Amino acid sequence: MLKDLRYSMRQLRNAPGFALTAILTLALGIGATTAIFSIVEGVLLRPLPFPDAKRLVIFGDSLDGADLGRPSVPAPEAVQYMRDAHSFDALGVYRDGMYELSGVGEPAHITASRMSASMFSVLDVNPAMGRVFTKQEDEGKSQVAVLSYATWMSRFHGDPRAIGEAIELDRKPYEIIGVMPREFEFPLVPGQLNRSELWVPMSFTTGDLKNDSSWNFPMVGRLKAGVSMEQARQDSERVTQAIMRGWPAQYASLKIHAELEPLDENTVAAARPLLRTMFLAVAVVLFIACANLAGLLLVRVIRRNREFAVRLALGASGATIVRQNLMEALTLSVTGGLLGLALAAVALKVGISLLPETLPRISAIGLDWQVVGFALLLAVATGFICGLAPALAAAKTGVNETLKEGGRTGTSGARHARLRSALVITEVAVALVLLVGAGLLLRSFEKLRQVDPGFRADHVLTAYYSLPNQQYSTQGSIDGFTTAVLDKLRQLPGVEAAGITGDLPASGAMNSSAFVTEGYVAPNGAGLTLAWTTTTIGDYFQAAGIPVLSGRAFTEADTADAPQVVIVNRTFAQKYWPGQNPVGKRMRHGTNETLLPWMTVVGEIGDVKQGSVDGPVLPQFYQPTAQFIKSIGQFAPPGMTMGDGGAIVLRTSLRPEAMKSTLIGTIHTIDPQLPLMHIQTMNQVVEGNQAPHKFNTAIIASFAGAAVLLAMLGIYSVIAFSTAMRTQEMAIRLALGSQRSSIVRLVLVSGTKLAAAGCGIGVVASLFATQLMKSLLFEVNPLDPVVIVLAAVGIFVLALAASLVPARRAAAIEPMRALRME
Repeated sequence: MLKDLRYSMRQLRNAPGFALTAILTLALGIGATTAIFSIVEGVLLRPLPFPDAKRLVIFGDSLDGADLGRPSVPAPEAVQYMRDAHSFDALGVYRDGMYELSGVGEPAHITASRMSASMFSVLDVNPAMGRVFTKQEDEGKSQVAVLSYATWMSRFHGDPRAIGEAIELDRKPYEIIGVMPREFEFPLVPGQLNRSELWVPMSFTTGDLKNDSSWNFPMVGRLKAGVSMEQARQDSERVTQAIMRGWPAQYASLKIHAELEPLDENTVAAARPLLRTMFLAVAVVLFIACANLAGLLLVRVIRRNREFAVRLALGASGATIVRQNLMEALTLSVTGGLLGLALAAVALKVGISLLPETLPRISAIGLDWQVVGFALLLAVATGFICGLAPALAAAKTGVNETLKEGGRTGTSGARHARLRSALVITEVAVALVLLVGAGLLLRSFEKLRQVDPGFRADHVLTAYYSLPNQQYSTQGSIDGFTTAVLDKLRQLPGVEAAGITGDLPASGAMNSSAFVTEGYVAPNGAGLTLAWTTTTIGDYFQAAGIPVLSGRAFTEADTADAPQVVIVNRTFAQKYWPGQNPVGKRMRHGTNETLLPWMTVVGEIGDVKQGSVDGPVLPQFYQPTAQFIKSIGQFAPPGMTMGDGGAIVLRTSLRPEAMKSTLIGTIHTIDPQLPLMHIQTMNQVVEGNQAPHKFNTAIIASFAGAAVLLAMLGIYSVIAFSTAMRTQEMAIRLALGSQRSSIVRLVLVSGTKLAAAGCGIGVVASLFATQLMKSLLFEVNPLDPVVIVLAAVGIFVLALAASLVPARRAAAIEPMRALRME
């Protein structure tokens, strides 16, 4: 084995150009595949970072006729489930949110989670330092906090003395009692921006426990050993039915069912289509790289035919020839694999920050031993598979025939021409499939950019705020803050309008509310009537550039004591009052059984893309923030306040980026401690909404570019080699009077045949392969003929260009010199 390795190294040193080309080709293919596999392994294949994670389920209600987004329950139900469900070793509840953190460094808004003490038992994770909070601390509303490892390192510099120190959350003192392990992450939210930095006791408030119509609390349970999902579902459904029997008459039309799903599946389900497409794309690149390597090795075998013939004539066995050629292929592939591993490490270090925020478990992505093992195994398999056919061809070299040919190269490679051509045709075909996919995504992204979002994003600056309850505990103090903010902002030079909303357009926030419209009768079995809703303060519609089509916008006269008013979008008006002017119509929150105050429609606005830009426009209604509490009547929890958080929207005639420091300074004249979050222009908000589509397009286009480049190299190498093998023929043709243009045409015809065959097969394959991309496309047919034709023409033209260089080289042959050399 070592002798074969030394022999292979010596042979490769004698052919540095061949070795370098083969190694770089494999490094590109294996490196890209390893990088994508590390993402797939970290997100999809690696178990969740909790012991016996397969027993973890996310748990909640499904509400007939409504999409709650994720399984969740109201707080009173959470208490009942934790008490009465018997299929779980432990059952916990959580809710993520924003807190103002102060007392350590500059005040900042952070993502943190309220969790029941039982959640740590559910996840079966112990702290790295200190302890977690207990059931008694949870029920006793103790103000204690457990830090994430990242927060401990970044804000406390990894100082063990942080345990026992005090911090302020929403300006209330909390004691740090523990630090979780480095790998601990919960909730498992997508992206990198919304990870919880710390955890505090759930400590349900009176308002939480009296609000039985707000599904805001997801639950996670650990199944008892031997209990199946179906058994747990039946047990939970028993509790659900008991909950419904205890509901008041006003909930008679609501029907809920227990919904259980494995936590790991719930975490990664949305990411599967993207990762599947990425892995298939990189597999295509690797396949083309392997085909190129096989072609290079085959060419090398043909060039060494005479050497193999001599060795076989002197008594070398065919097995020895096969073994040494396989060792040469393995040496190339392992070297390429190691270089590819290094490239993958660099790509991951640079590219992790570029991954879309829709991807979960990003912190788990990296080159662990499983990924490294995959890369090395891939390298060995690639070398063996690509080297086997050329090695067998070398062992079957015809001794008599080859030695009789002497030094001539006229026909020695003819027997392998079909195999080389087949490899190139396949490369062209799969490259075309990938190029079609990239073209579809590019066209889809362009259509996405042309969508009218329903608002004007230019010259708008936005920022989120959240008021700490300790200082802003009354509605009066909150109203004082928002009034002062809007008054000061309107006085700034260049400011055209200022407003506040609960959720920015195109932010992806989905807030559904049941409602009843006067005069509309829902079809039988239609379930709840739901619409997206939010509240506004000030001149929000003017600031966001949302057109008022009829009626009016909200004014300062729409106070809490004024008549209840509402503004609806065009989709809402056309669905519930078709062909009528919605202004003057009435609607209210709730169901037919919940007799809440009527609200009068005072305006109709255009349709606004509140969720994703590529999603459908839902019926929407907007309310003045000041009137919301009265509009939900008895469903408003005791002590409820409104306007203590939201997004400031500022329209300016100046560059919005230039207004950032002015906005911060204005807020700090009112509350010097209050930090603002996510300060960005509205254009940046829209770009963030489109970022996953942009990433999909960029990654597939990159792979398509690499595939096309490798395929063109394959065509070039085959045409160049076949031309070199026909040097004597070309020289004779020229000597007999053939024009040099005829020689160019002759070579180009060879390349054209390969490209045409590959394009034909690729077009047929793309008709099937692009069906896998349906979920990634927006308003684009997977069988778009324009994209398919343009991709095929592009590949064909590039193939001709790749053939042109060897064609011109063949035409430049000096006949006499070439014949003397032969």
